Amino acid sequence: MSKPRIIKDYEKLSEKVIEQIKLVYPMGFTKHLVTFTNKNGEFKKGLPFETEEYYYLIRMSLAEAEAIVEEDIDYNQDGNLKQSAKTKYEDKHENEDFLNELNSNSDNDLGIDEDEDVD
Repeated sequence: MSKPRIIKDYEKLSEKVIEQIKLVYPMGFTKHLVTFTNKNGEFKKGLPFETEEYYYLIRMSLAEAEAIVEEDIDYNQDGNLKQSAKTKYEDKHENEDFLNELNSNSDNDLGIDEDEDVD
């Protein structure tokens, strides 16, 4: 069975999902953004992220991706996840097998339902 595919804004994600995203993308988001077409036919950018239950595409522009990391105290000046934050989140989410298994960032067949509000 296929997972629900969700497009959502970063600021609307739960703290749990944000922490997991940081573990999957410890060196920032900009190099992992993909282009997709929204329901209005416009080209947009987003960050793919997959859990055991959902496939997310987190809406963000290149500038937003940079700003999120710059403003987040979990990332250092170079845009890398601090070791202390990494350790804390790894311990907190140690039972989430999908963090390593599913997030290869190679799936470009998005087919996502825009604006569904699921965490």
